[in-house]
Order: sequence, then structure tokens, then C-alpha cells
Amino acid sequence: MAIVDLVMPKMGESIMEATVLKWHKKPGDSVKMDETVLEIATDKVDSEVPSTAAGTITEILFQENDVVPVGTVIARIDSAGAGTGTATATPASAPVQAAPAPAPQPAPVAPPQPQQQPVAPAAGGNRFYSPLVLNIAGKEGIGMAELETIPGTGNEGRVTKKDILQYIADRGTGAPAAAPVAPAAPQAQAQAQAPAATQPAQQPAAAQSTPAAVSGNVEIVEMDRMRKLIADHMVRSKATSPHVTSFTEADVTNIVRWREKNKKAFENTYGEKITFTPIFFEAIVNCIRKYPMINSSIDGNNIIIKKDINIGMAAALPSGNLIVPVIKNADTKNLLGLTKDVNGLANAARSNKLKADDTQGGTFTVTNVGTFGSLMGTPIINQPQVAILAVGAIKKRPMVIETPDGDVIAIRHMMYLSLSYDHRIVDGSLGASFLTAVANELEAFDPNRPV
Repeated sequence: MAIVDLVMPKMGESIMEATVLKWHKKPGDSVKMDETVLEIATDKVDSEVPSTAAGTITEILFQENDVVPVGTVIARIDSAGAGTGTATATPASAPVQAAPAPAPQPAPVAPPQPQQQPVAPAAGGNRFYSPLVLNIAGKEGIGMAELETIPGTGNEGRVTKKDILQYIADRGTGAPAAAPVAPAAPQAQAQAQAPAATQPAQQPAAAQSTPAAVSGNVEIVEMDRMRKLIADHMVRSKATSPHVTSFTEADVTNIVRWREKNKKAFENTYGEKITFTPIFFEAIVNCIRKYPMINSSIDGNNIIIKKDINIGMAAALPSGNLIVPVIKNADTKNLLGLTKDVNGLANAARSNKLKADDTQGGTFTVTNVGTFGSLMGTPIINQPQVAILAVGAIKKRPMVIETPDGDVIAIRHMMYLSLSYDHRIVDGSLGASFLTAVANELEAFDPNRPV
């Protein structure tokens, strides 16, 4: 009998944990090499986990909706049972559980979800925190003393990513501070937090009463997992960064005419459809080179200027939710390379085939609100980035054109651009200068550019 451990795979460079969505196998089931055993979810991307061996599933160590750190054993496979079928595999499951499963293993399965009051661990100060949670705490300026007061909903009261993000969002609105203050009352810092405890206690109650107050002809739909993540991310972004949005407009007539004239030739030559998006990205990358502070993030009192330019593009999923796949090293690619990446990531998003790495490492984000008919928008920064650019719908408008013979009125293709930026490090001068540079770059597009 050879027991093979199936571990939670590392789905991306910065991903430290994943949520079990659905088990496709149960103890006693036979499994083939590379056959899907379960589905997991990271921040935004759902993935299937294949079996690393052929045999029989003898033990499943985590339940659906459990959050599991990468590298943790999630199931065991008896590779000696390969090809024996389900009937012979079932009796083997009992001895396998007794032998290879050490005593500590039941711990991840045992803790019920309701254990959300980690009072004892908070007092002892020995609660386990994943690297991801510690990283978020460090970026948000949350010390260990404060971290110990956060109620955890994970295994054995562990603070999960969702818990700390919820705490940060609530702390930004001043609301649920009462929950962590209560268990931390014996600590010295309780006095400092006491004033904040008086206001929050009433807001959660009001929030919980909202559904009960709904009346009339309505339909109540619970948020799906993706929508909850998006909601948490948006609230956290607004609580983290003081948002400022600047606007400008660009005459993109040359771009529209060039694309209309060359789109068939471009597709015939390269096998790719050319959209406006890669043309916009090319201009944006050129301007980021001139204003590198736009391509940065904040770590405490330090500004981290990113040398790589990784452009995130908001894309629609079949569910209607949005996701932001990332074009890595966009500054090293020509128009064809950008076109291939844009089309590939957009198609992967539409077919739910994005990988976890496809959404990681972005340094600047672009969202095309014009796709949905909007003239302009005030986008929310994609943390930990410091700026996001929205491009609106391209509309024909009469414009005054300066010529050597005087001003004339002509019909031009116009587009609004809006840049939201983190006012902690991007001031109005830098934000407006970058935005104006993007508009100028778009207007300077060569209408005689070869394909």
C-alpha cells in the first residue's frame, strides 16, 4: 500500500491560500492520474485540482468552503488501489485512515464554522497567522496586539484573508470595532479603543435589520462568492486610498480611421482581430515610462516604484462579474504582441479559463467603460496600485479645429478619459500631467502607420 498526499497547489506567486469549492470525489472512489478531484477558488479565479496519482481516495481532510493554505495536505490517495475499482477501494479506506493519518490531522476537519470568538488565543498570543494575513496586516499598519483581537472564522479560530479584509473595511467605516474590542478588554490597549466601541455597536444591527425592513414586490438575491469578493475589495480600496479623479478628452479620429482601414489586413496578416484596446495600451505604456510614479504602490511610508509595467484590463465574465487579467511586461511588446495578449486574456475570461497567475502582478489598470455605452466613469483603484484609467465611449462630435487658414468646425471622433489616483502619493499635478500625456499620445497616432 502506497499512500500519496494530495496537497493544495500553489496557484500563483502571491497566492497563499485557496477555498475548497466542490469535491468531485469522496473516500472510496477510484481516481485516475490527472483526473479532477476538486474545485478550488483563489481571490477571483476558480481552478480544478487534478489527482497526482492513480488509485483510491482514502481520506478527505477538508470540507467545502474551508480556506486552506497552499502546500497543506487536503486528501490522501492509495496508489496501490489503482484500477481496483470502487467496490474494492471502500473496505481499504478504514485501515488507511487508522495508519497513515496522524493524530493532528483531524484538527482541520473538526473545527465547526461557528467558532468565531477566538478569545483564548487572543489572550495567549499564540494564534497561527498565514503569511498572506501577516502581509495584509503589515500593509495596513495592524500590529500583533490588534491582530490578536480580530475574530477568526477559520480552522481553530484562525484569522482568514476574508476576516482581516472585513475587519479593515469595517475599521475604515468605524463600524465593527466593537467586536474585536470586547475580547481584548483585559489588554492595556482596550482603553485606547474604548471610544471607538460606542459607535460601531449600532451599525451592524442596522445593517442586519435592512432585509427584514424590505417590503413590497421585491426579490432578494444573495451575493455569489465573486460578488462578495468584489464588494470587499471595493470597500477596502475606498477605505485605503483617498481617491481623486481627473478628466480630459482625446480626439481619436486618426485611430478610428486607421483601424477601420487596416483591420482586415491586420487579421489576414497576423490572424488576430485588432481592437482599440491594444492601441490604447501602447499609448498608456509610453506615458507610464515618462511618469513612473503612476506605476507604483505604497508600503507604509515607502513608495515602491515598479520597474515592470504590467497592465490590468477589466474583462467581463460569463456570470456578469468583472475580473482583471494582467498583461505582463507590456512595455516590452509591440502592437501585435499587445493584441495577442488582449485577445487571449479576453477569450480566457469569457470561457472561464483564466489561470490564477493571469490576474496577479498588475501595476496599473485600465477599464473600458465605453464598452457598456458610458461616456466616462470614476473608477475605483485596484489595490495596491495607485491609479486606474477609464476610457469612455467614442462619439462623433462637432469640434473646433485650428488650421493655418483659421478655425473650422469638423466632425471628429472624441473620447473622454478619466484617471482615479491615490492622493497620498499622486497629487493633482502628476495625475493631470499623466492623463494629458495619454490624450496627446492618442491624438498623435500616425494615420499612415503600416500594419
